[in-house]
Amino acid sequence: MTVTQLLLPNATATRSLGVYLGRVLPVRSVLLLEGDLGSGKTTLVQGLGAGLGIQTAIDSPTFTLVNEYLDGRLPLYHLDLYRLTPLELANLHLEIYWEGVETDPGIVAIEWAERLPYKPESFITIRFDYGLEGDRRVEITQTGKPFLNLSAEVLSQD
Repeated sequence: MTVTQLLLPNATATRSLGVYLGRVLPVRSVLLLEGDLGSGKTTLVQGLGAGLGIQTAIDSPTFTLVNEYLDGRLPLYHLDLYRLTPLELANLHLEIYWEGVETDPGIVAIEWAERLPYKPESFITIRFDYGLEGDRRVEITQTGKPFLNLSAEVLSQD
């Protein structure tokens, strides 16, 4: 497990992190996004879509549960678990997205992932917290096989 901490001073920096990830993440990557309302989860996924070359506008799937974007470098499956109960979550079989069983393998981004009753073997958790001056502090934890080197220097090249 590797942990990286970043300071993202505004939404533009959050989106840039997403763009970078969209350009470099391999197929079957799973991003577990955690943080309060308005902390940057959807902004990061919008950048992720841009980095994947997705032309469609990316919105939070709060009411639809899953938005699928298939027109980029890899498919993007954007899930939002905010409105679901633990029982509803247990019955959804969300692993079809990260295992590529019934869908084409791609990248899975799950908002409110702390509600997930089970996790894939390998994943990246991105936890958003607000700093004292309103900036976003992001902790990125990679679990399982190493995905990439996330240093501030690499991210600043975007």
